[in-house]
Amino acid sequence: MKLSGKQLNHLRSLAHHLKPVVTVGAAGVTPAVASELEVALTSHELVKIRLPSLGKGEKRELLERLCTMTESSPVQLIGRIGVAFRTSPNQLIRLP
Repeated sequence: MKLSGKQLNHLRSLAHHLKPVVTVGAAGVTPAVASELEVALTSHELVKIRLPSLGKGEKRELLERLCTMTESSPVQLIGRIGVAFRTSPNQLIRLP
């Protein structure tokens, strides 16, 4: 799903107060991490992910890989925290 700038800004503002739900450990992106993110996205739609301390490019690549595996969209990457979004059938978050 391609998000517009206005939609990204809205999602970033909603994600500000969230706590990280999924943590990527030293093993990297494993099927277990992807399935946990899948469950979190289904129930919350907007999820913060704690990434390992790597270079910025590597963290961006990890976030992109997770989003590809779960068919979600990357919203933001600040430090070690990434944010992913995917609409669910319940449509909890309305996008502008």
